[in-house]
Amino acid sequence: MRFEYVAVLASLVVAAIVPIAFLLVQWALGPRRPSAVKGEAFECGNAPSGSAWGRFSVKFYLTAILFIVFDVEVVFLYPWAIEFRSLGMLGFVEMLLFVAILALGLAYVWRKGALEWE
Repeated sequence: MRFEYVAVLASLVVAAIVPIAFLLVQWALGPRRPSAVKGEAFECGNAPSGSAWGRFSVKFYLTAILFIVFDVEVVFLYPWAIEFRSLGMLGFVEMLLFVAILALGLAYVWRKGALEWE
């Protein structure tokens, strides 16, 4: 076995042992007093009301998907910003093209009214 990976292996072992140890200690030392109140679903301190199968508006999902799309953009912008100087003019133009495509997508979504929350 290569010695470079010993630290990684040790980290994985500790990462596996610690949660298991916490669960075992909690199971062994934790109080066990079941009650009807503890068995109920917890909703921010409010009593449950209505059906659990309620429908959400499609606007909610559309807004969530758009957030994810434009949030993932940052994942690509950050490494580019770190390596900006070494990429030169070609890297700059490629990122401008990437941001322009995203801006066109945002303009399209905005114009269609997908960002309006009523």
